[in-house]
Amino acid sequence: MTTSELTLPPKARTTRTRRRVLGAGKQLHAGPVTYVVLTVFALVSLAPLVWTAIAASRTDRRLAQTPPPLWFGGNLFSNLQAAWDQAGLGTAMVNSVFVAGTITVSTVLFATLAGFAFAKLRFRFSGLLLLLTVGTMMIPPQLAVVPLYLWMADLGWSNQLQTVILPSLVTAFGTFFMRQYLVQALPSELVEAARVDGASSLRIVWHVVFPAARPAMAVLGLLTFVFAWNDFLWPIIALNQQNPTVQVALNSLGTGYVPDQSVIMAGALLGTLPLLIAFLLFGKQIVGGIMQGAIKG
Repeated sequence: MTTSELTLPPKARTTRTRRRVLGAGKQLHAGPVTYVVLTVFALVSLAPLVWTAIAASRTDRRLAQTPPPLWFGGNLFSNLQAAWDQAGLGTAMVNSVFVAGTITVSTVLFATLAGFAFAKLRFRFSGLLLLLTVGTMMIPPQLAVVPLYLWMADLGWSNQLQTVILPSLVTAFGTFFMRQYLVQALPSELVEAARVDGASSLRIVWHVVFPAARPAMAVLGLLTFVFAWNDFLWPIIALNQQNPTVQVALNSLGTGYVPDQSVIMAGALLGTLPLLIAFLLFGKQIVGGIMQGAIKG
């Protein structure tokens, strides 16, 4: 602010500052080059999904020809029906929705509580516990497969959905993610003010922590749901074809002496559709939450 501006009345200084901010904001408009680059990136990102849909609408013989098809055929619905029947995707879809939904709700809830504790509460060995939590992210998940399977077998949970749900009820990444967000987004003074007003810990979490953490919770929920839906390694070990998730059920489409690639692509398309629908329904709220969190930060 210049010396001449300091001599102006407060209202005039506010008006001039607002005009300067608005004038600076006009320089942020994207030009045609930006739109071209974004369009190219969008087309490249959509190319695998479009190719999956094209392959699912063709026959296996046509996919084996050169050059490959570059446009949709007329066998999409018949291939989708074949994939649905062969893989038993009806039961698999219900199982995946239940598993992914339960894991998402549990991870978001527990990670938010743990992140709040590490970010704003003071207790003994908090730094060491946080270090151990982050350290578990460095351990390859393949190392835990054998002891985890033996543990679930001892519990008598073989081929049951709780075998997939229990090990993923909370994640170290979610805890660390929420902790880093709450350190910046949740002022310590707000928590102390709630305590001075006589609010219990549960009331503080419900009325203070959850509203402040809502943008990060939405992002973590989306990431967790996508990861749980696409998880393949542990479900293929813990479950069978009689009680599968979507990824386990789709594995049966690749068996046989000559796998039908068009049917496999149709099954992959069916397995992807719920994620696309979820993003179309909730993507705006999630992006809005990210922007809200960025502005508050």
